[in-house]
Amino acid sequence: MSNEENVKKSVESAKTIVSNQVAAFMGLKEKNPKAFYGILVALILPILILMMSGGESNSVSGPSIKELAVGQKYVLKSPNTVDPSGTVRLVPVPGTLAAYDDSEEADRNAPCQHMTQGTPVEVMEFSDFSGKRKMFVKVKVVDGECKDKDGWVLAIDVQ
Repeated sequence: MSNEENVKKSVESAKTIVSNQVAAFMGLKEKNPKAFYGILVALILPILILMMSGGESNSVSGPSIKELAVGQKYVLKSPNTVDPSGTVRLVPVPGTLAAYDDSEEADRNAPCQHMTQGTPVEVMEFSDFSGKRKMFVKVKVVDGECKDKDGWVLAIDVQ
């Protein structure tokens, strides 16, 4: 007997067993409805409890802001992008990151505004925002063509 024949017989016998069990269970509905519905509740209730009990955590997981120190050297890396050619924007005032409009050609091509990821920087000072401590970081570029250029970035972009 080949493996295919064994598999076919196993599948057929499994189908027969399952159909017999379903028929017996459905017959229980006619003979003893309390037991039938009790079994259904016993099977479905734990599944419902598991589905409803998830998500009780009040915290949202994601990238965390590491404890930065003035004078220490770090690199710019945005946790919100997987594109290696993505940039991190340096702005002159903390809190203006969400307000900038780079639709102007001059703004997009301005030197030393969009720093490549991995650019080495040194932390100079911090700014709090919306009740969060050290939300913005003033950094100075340590190396490259924009050396000694400073600006503000989100603390999460400094790693």
